[in-house]
Amino acid sequence: MTHFDYSKLEYDIRSDLPETYRVAWEKIASPGNWWNGEDRVAIAAEVRAARQCELCKSRKQALSPFSVKGSHDVGTHLPEAAIDAVHRLVTDASRLTKSWLADSDSAGLSNEKYIELMGVVVTVISIDAFHRAMGIELESLPEPHSGEPDGYRPATAVDGDAWVARISPGDAIGDEADLYDGMKQTGNVISAMSLVPDSVRLLKLVSAVQYLAPQQVANTSTNGGRKISRPQIELLAGRVSALSDCFY
Repeated sequence: MTHFDYSKLEYDIRSDLPETYRVAWEKIASPGNWWNGEDRVAIAAEVRAARQCELCKSRKQALSPFSVKGSHDVGTHLPEAAIDAVHRLVTDASRLTKSWLADSDSAGLSNEKYIELMGVVVTVISIDAFHRAMGIELESLPEPHSGEPDGYRPATAVDGDAWVARISPGDAIGDEADLYDGMKQTGNVISAMSLVPDSVRLLKLVSAVQYLAPQQVANTSTNGGRKISRPQIELLAGRVSALSDCFY
């Protein structure tokens, strides 16, 4: 089966989109640093389950999501703390707290596992949102690959002003030299996932085709070769961020 085959659509889709989505699906299906391939595909499945979860709907309507107790509607083998993280990221990310993350860590969802999980969540949300916007049926999830996570943690990731350790642009050296493309500054939305460098790479991969490559973002004179202007791109991006309660 070929994933992301848009050849039968009545309109043209840029070729770099399905090509990138196939790479992203392959990466999700492969063992990461902290989750194996089966776990990562299960995380992707929970992203979709969260949209119909009754507990998540109740929490979204509550003054505080932490005041509503119960069990998520799930269909995977993932531990409870991981399922809760996926569902909260999908349905109510703007109300996550540092104390909740600390509690998740105590429940077995380490910061490293959380960041890798978040990388998968963001990727699936982004690709699924493209499909919904274009009226395309959601792509079937990939079959997981065998293998175990390697437990890699970058030595230059340090605690600072964020909830988790991260790599500053000045410390992105060696194996992590590609994370910020040599830029001396980068947005927090990028460095936030640098505790697991492959999560940053996955984010950059998809955002480069759905939005702009990081090095293009700072250059307001470019539109990345898109059919719409840069002001139009930013208007759409800003509106999407506002509707998504994105605090960045």
